[in-house]
Amino acid sequence: MTSQKEPLLYLCHRIPFPPNKGDKIRSFNILKKLSESYDIHLGCFIDDPFDKQYVDELNKYCSSVFSLDQNKTIAKIKGLQAFITNKPITLPYYFDKSMQQWVNRIISQHNINKVFVYSSSMAQYCQDKTNIHSSSINFSALQRVIDFVDVDSDKWRQYADKKTGIAKWVFNREHQLLAKVEDAICQQFSHSLFVSPDEADLFRQRQSLEQQDKVHGVLNGVDTKFFDPKVQFSDEILVPEVDFISFTGAMDYWANIDSVLWFVEKVWPKVIEKKPMAKFVIVGGNPSVEVKELAKLQGIIVTGRVHDVRPFIAQAQCVVAPLRIARGIQNKVLEAMSLDKPVIVTSMAMEGINAPSSEGVHIIDDPDSFADCCINYLSANDKVETNNRKWILDQFTWQQTLKPLGQYFK
Repeated sequence: MTSQKEPLLYLCHRIPFPPNKGDKIRSFNILKKLSESYDIHLGCFIDDPFDKQYVDELNKYCSSVFSLDQNKTIAKIKGLQAFITNKPITLPYYFDKSMQQWVNRIISQHNINKVFVYSSSMAQYCQDKTNIHSSSINFSALQRVIDFVDVDSDKWRQYADKKTGIAKWVFNREHQLLAKVEDAICQQFSHSLFVSPDEADLFRQRQSLEQQDKVHGVLNGVDTKFFDPKVQFSDEILVPEVDFISFTGAMDYWANIDSVLWFVEKVWPKVIEKKPMAKFVIVGGNPSVEVKELAKLQGIIVTGRVHDVRPFIAQAQCVVAPLRIARGIQNKVLEAMSLDKPVIVTSMAMEGINAPSSEGVHIIDDPDSFADCCINYLSANDKVETNNRKWILDQFTWQQTLKPLGQYFK
């Protein structure tokens, strides 16, 4: 039976399944939403061999899937070409001739005129001026929408601010060159989406008056049925039987690494001085060497990849998100709030969510005050009641946040 839906090309820098980390949660839910109205032809990279088992799952939402295994070592070597071509490292890192050939072929075969791009690194596959392998296709005639998610160039600026020497120069270079690429994409594409109004405003300020109306904030959401404190979770043997604090996130991601290193150095010693039996549980896949080393310290557990993150959140006294480098919306905070847990976060981690300070939401940047708040929760005899789940149900379900998505292809 022939589908009556219009075809749409969806390009994504990382396979949007399983939805178990920040960017994949958003890319999957957008894919799922768009599949209600369009026949999706998905092109993506797989940078984690663990995810290859899930390719077939995407057939539930896509008419076709083209996935390329990405060897990170080779990708880094390719990225070095940027120093010769005066491009941001991100572009050659994510360029593959096979992907470009598939894009050209799928557009021609299915007469596609609508394209959704997730992340700036994938826009190069449907840009005329930068596209040396696709002279037969007029990409500017297509209706192209991009989800930048975050202002990535500004994240590189934040990285540069924390570095010195050659690293500072490299990160500043990436910031400046990527900003130019982002601005060019905004000019060429029909609409530019970001993960929050705050993020959209930051980007909009850089644009000319003619481009500003094309910049929009589309919030993240939470799977509130999955992150529901009333449902049954799977057993996880690494969940401590004593009082503990948890942090969740991909532990090969620099902002998360920086976050837990700061917490362990500045906050945790003050906590265990008062609560020597307490545990700090760092939950997330692919922990870096620095993060693994933390497990040697008093009271710290590094789990690595877990089957079900929810018990580590639901059974904690509180959840922390002490991020000092961040852009966009932190899913880890939304998920903890959906499970009705108290959260202690830095102001940067709360950007885009903008929940007011309350009994269950503490926005603290000072390490001493951060420690005092953790100690208070570890000292509580009973579960602390919060309004966090209600806040999420009122503000951050995917049904609510993605409702505007369809209008950008009209």
